[in-house]
Amino acid sequence: MTSSSSQATARTSSEARAVARTQTLIKGTAGIGVVRKTTLPGGLRIVTETLPSVRSATFGIWAHVGSRDETPSLNGATHYLEHLLFKGTTRRSALDISSAIDAVGGEMNAFTAKEYTCYYARVLDTDLPLAIDVVCDMLTGSLIREEDVDVERGAILEEIAMTEDDPGDCVHDLFAQTMFGDNPLGRPVLGTVDTVNALTADRIRRFYKKHYDPTHLVVAAAGNIDHHKVVRQVRAAFEKAGAFKSADAAPIAPRDGRRAIRTAGRVELIGRRTEQAHVVLGMPGLARTDDRRWALGVLNTALGGGMSSRLFQEVREKRGLAYSVYSYTSGFADCGLFGVYAGCRPSQVHDVLKICRDELDQVAEHGLSDDEIGRAIGQLRGSTVLGLEDTGALMNRIGKSELCWGDQMSVDDMLARIAAVTPDEVRSVARDILGRRPSLSVIGPLKDKQAARLHDAVA
Repeated sequence: MTSSSSQATARTSSEARAVARTQTLIKGTAGIGVVRKTTLPGGLRIVTETLPSVRSATFGIWAHVGSRDETPSLNGATHYLEHLLFKGTTRRSALDISSAIDAVGGEMNAFTAKEYTCYYARVLDTDLPLAIDVVCDMLTGSLIREEDVDVERGAILEEIAMTEDDPGDCVHDLFAQTMFGDNPLGRPVLGTVDTVNALTADRIRRFYKKHYDPTHLVVAAAGNIDHHKVVRQVRAAFEKAGAFKSADAAPIAPRDGRRAIRTAGRVELIGRRTEQAHVVLGMPGLARTDDRRWALGVLNTALGGGMSSRLFQEVREKRGLAYSVYSYTSGFADCGLFGVYAGCRPSQVHDVLKICRDELDQVAEHGLSDDEIGRAIGQLRGSTVLGLEDTGALMNRIGKSELCWGDQMSVDDMLARIAAVTPDEVRSVARDILGRRPSLSVIGPLKDKQAARLHDAVA
């Protein structure tokens, strides 16, 4: 990174050619829900949503990097780096970082996914300048010291062990591996014991410098805030750190599709002494930019999105074969997943799988009824709004939208798009997705004969 003085000189020389650009993306109503975006000369994007009726604000920074960007030997580096940015900067120790937010009753955390990483703090609106300063300092001034890498390695290995001890969580990692194989999307976000033990401070620093350039970042804030004040405070924090390399730098474009990954009929089993068998049956889904994702959302809701869904009714209500059963979708830049999860007694695995497979085949061939589709549309519209009732959810929505789509959609437009889904669109996507040969992942105390029979479930 350049020094702040040299950065200021570069910025002055480019002032005529590169200036901050501010747009109003969503006008809102009476000043509520206004979404604005400013792109700074250094390529940093800042999006905000104003909600004057609350007394909180959530501030986050999204990085255009996830476990998908790792080589096999770097598996887990993105998540490792997420931990290390809390360990201290040139201005603050790890204790200074945590105590600053604790002292005002705020919340601070981060998460790593396969295609992005996010760091955020939720505070009272009056404490937003503090949150901005702390989070920006973490992202621009992390030290990544050798001793911190060594200490945090132990914490990450414990996190991996904790995940391994939760088969209901671990089975989803196994399903990704089943579907994608030895591909970055198939590897665990946390990495493995071997890859985490092999990562060095020098390799993580290089990863940090490559992926945490301002052109790869999106700043998002939501709540009782003023957009222009947020822009000024963020800009000052990044300039103070000398983070802007060039006034002419342009933001990185949203991740595009590399190649669609399609698999079928794979079975992965892990024998483990658990009280339940944990099962995921699924097939390729849709990329997050696919226009059919709205119809798939309705299909997913009707199949396994609530207590009235087909899978819940058939597996739990009518037969009592499982306590937890649901379906889900995951969309990436170029592909996606559709899965059905169930946790049941090992002796009931085959019955549960047969019911799930029969229901998927039935919907693929005959579709859902108009009543089921109408109920799912209403449920999806309601849950969409209820899920955006706090500033953290609003920050997540606008930050992820800018990073992944490069665009914003108002809540009203989202509701209208869901409401516009037709029964024919749902039936069409059901034929396309559910008509494919599924793959299967299972973790549990399976006997040899049971394991052999499980291959029949995807035949």
